[in-house]
Amino acid sequence: MKANNPDSIDVVPTRYWHKLEDGRIQCDLCPRFCKLHEGQRGLCFVRANRDDAVVLTTYGRSSGFCVDPIEKKPLYHFLPGSPVLSFGTAGCNLACKFCQNWDISKSREFDTLADAASPQTIARAAVEMGCQSVAYTYNDPIIFHEYAIDVAQACKAQGIKSVAVTSGYVCDKPREEFYQHMDAANVDLKAFDERFYKKLTGSHLAPVLETLQYLKHHTDVWLETTTLIIPGENDSEKELEEMTQWVVEQLGPDVPMHFSAFHPDWKMRDIPPTPPETLKLARQIAMKNGVRYAYIGNIHDPEGDSTYCHHCGELLIGRDWYEMGEWNLDTKGNCCFCNTPCAGIFDSSSPGRWGARRRPVQLKAMGLNKQSGSMG
Repeated sequence: MKANNPDSIDVVPTRYWHKLEDGRIQCDLCPRFCKLHEGQRGLCFVRANRDDAVVLTTYGRSSGFCVDPIEKKPLYHFLPGSPVLSFGTAGCNLACKFCQNWDISKSREFDTLADAASPQTIARAAVEMGCQSVAYTYNDPIIFHEYAIDVAQACKAQGIKSVAVTSGYVCDKPREEFYQHMDAANVDLKAFDERFYKKLTGSHLAPVLETLQYLKHHTDVWLETTTLIIPGENDSEKELEEMTQWVVEQLGPDVPMHFSAFHPDWKMRDIPPTPPETLKLARQIAMKNGVRYAYIGNIHDPEGDSTYCHHCGELLIGRDWYEMGEWNLDTKGNCCFCNTPCAGIFDSSSPGRWGARRRPVQLKAMGLNKQSGSMG
């Protein structure tokens, strides 16, 4: 399907929208419910009203590809030590003032989409580079719903798993369809306060909590959460207590929680970086409230990076940044000291050895795009 604008790229039709009585089209993909006149784009920028239908304008176009350690997503209990092929597109359906990937998620220029690839090309690239999974990341994969699902299906045919790194801000029906094709997800639980969500992200907390509950109780998707701790905004002991208690009560103690350091960026450059002591306190509060696997991110803290047995307290997986150290799980994922199971998806008796390497990839340079096929 081609857009009327000759300067635009290929677009594809979408399903989650309906017509309003005033002639506009409402997008029903996420709870933002953008109402669009002909030619208008949603806040995400990549979904638009063309010829009285909502279309995706970034299908088959990426902001770039990179092979990362899976721990960088962050996922600590899903194929530890393995490489993951990561990519995103442009735009986002949230408006986070603290966005750490603002050059991609806030992009309004298609020049950002530097690398074109069909779903089959991405799957072949993952196989060729020895990746066990593909991550839909950098910006939220919800907004490129159709492209992400097609990539996931192509990957599954090649034995490659799919990982979503997302804010979880999505409506019921597209959420159900999307996660039928995902194997793991890290969901940003950005705060546990509606004021924070409205003021700093332009969204709401409740749909995110619904996504977390849906993933845990209605899918087999491996789930972890991440909270970027911002000084003066979501770092109070009261909020951390309430958040971690909710996770244990509603999701269970086995869902890993990551507490990451904020660095001044985008529209919050006047806020100082998160003190390490705040991250350590968040981890302590989580463990006190029953979270079995709580981690610290974006600072050097081997203890806060490592996994311990919740029963006997012994070190199970040693980590220093993204480098794997000790590995004390048996072939079934049980503690070698007391035989207690460690929650997660593990594929062998030892971790992968990808380490902290980050390898940017240009699929065109690899010759993989020569037969990429139709992207519609």
